Amino acid sequence: MVKKTLQRRRMLEVLEQFRIIVKSIRRHYQDVERRAGVSGAQLWALAQVADSPGAKVGELARALAIHQSTASNLLRALEAQGLVTRERQGRDQRQVQLFASRKGLQLLKGAPRPLIGVLQQALSELPAARLHALHAELAHVLARMKVKSPAAARAMPLSEM
Repeated sequence: MVKKTLQRRRMLEVLEQFRIIVKSIRRHYQDVERRAGVSGAQLWALAQVADSPGAKVGELARALAIHQSTASNLLRALEAQGLVTRERQGRDQRQVQLFASRKGLQLLKGAPRPLIGVLQQALSELPAARLHALHAELAHVLARMKVKSPAAARAMPLSEM
């Protein structure tokens, strides 16, 4: 009985940790939109383009761990605001390279930090062994939840959840 009570208490503590994480993510993305005028996903994409001038859409999608069509949609919105440009250079005119515009670079200077998002930043700062352990434990949780469509969740940026 004591063991079940302790396990239930621990489970509730873990749920509270998830709530804190989600609330922190939402608060950060609301701050990004209020102060920068772009979504959190757009800010991360813009920061990635600025860090990798000349990158291609597929490279951006891989860097953000999103589907290529989702990356294209983010870029379309950034381009409409004059924050990103697409250029065809070299012999192969099919290849589009991405560049942050002067306006985009200016936006990045004043944007709330971290540019990649609070959860992404925290995860990137974990030691490799802890990140690996967290990955393994979350995989167990997902398996117990019997998630039907993990691909759909992978395609959506955190700021849009």
